[in-house]
Amino acid sequence: MSSRKKPKRSPATLAPTATPTPWRVHFFKRHPADDPDEAAPGADFIDDAPTKVSGTMYAVLSAVAEAPPPAFSGGGKWEAMHGSMTGYFEVRVDGPRKQRHYRLFCLLERDGQTHGLGGPSLVAITGMSKPVATVFSENDYAKVRELGDEYRSRSPRSVK
Repeated sequence: MSSRKKPKRSPATLAPTATPTPWRVHFFKRHPADDPDEAAPGADFIDDAPTKVSGTMYAVLSAVAEAPPPAFSGGGKWEAMHGSMTGYFEVRVDGPRKQRHYRLFCLLERDGQTHGLGGPSLVAITGMSKPVATVFSENDYAKVRELGDEYRSRSPRSVK
């Protein structure tokens, strides 16, 4: 074994690290053919949530977009889903006095440019809340997936 120390690399020889480009944040807007009112379920959900919950959700969306998503660790507020919801991500926020859990379901569009989103995008599809110590049913998740399928069925994507 050699006892020689490896020479330290000077800062000038280190490769520069590129700052990741922030992703865009969009809210799915239902198409007039599917909903004449063109509801935006994710945006409506956040707007109807308690003030602190909606503020936290917007802050999480912003932080994830800035990281951007592949590099964002989550800290319990941004989680990849599993099972029948694989491919979805959720923003997780507890309500006042921690009596309700609020969940915003999102999809990632890495090639958003292709779908008229202007670049990589995080898209809020819809949200739901539930009392603490309960779970969403498979039927609840099926409704989220239906909206996600509706969103993905069009290109350019329908967003607000």
